[in-house]
Amino acid sequence: MDLKTASALRRLRLVSAPEAISFLLLLVCSVLKRTTDFNAVPVMGMVHGVLFILYVLFWADAWNRTKWSLGTASLYFVLSVLPTGGFFAERKLRRAAEDAVIASRARKEGVVNA
Repeated sequence: MDLKTASALRRLRLVSAPEAISFLLLLVCSVLKRTTDFNAVPVMGMVHGVLFILYVLFWADAWNRTKWSLGTASLYFVLSVLPTGGFFAERKLRRAAEDAVIASRARKEGVVNA
């Protein structure tokens, strides 16, 4: 895996958890708006919107660089629109990055021809 591909995956991983948190906070703010006088929906909506746009941009860049299959790319996109999906995307991306590092070290040491 080259440096640009690793960077694209890292950016996607780093924005996925904050995007999921902002989505959950937006849902909480929406409920509070309906049940109390507290209205933070405009602020949280903007924060979540910016993070979601960043997620989609980083997702498209990662898809382009990694040459994911349509199914893998679709999975990461669907995870972005589910309330807790960003946490699962972050975990899956972290595991993939760790596996890539292990494979790279094994190739460097001549343990495997992967």
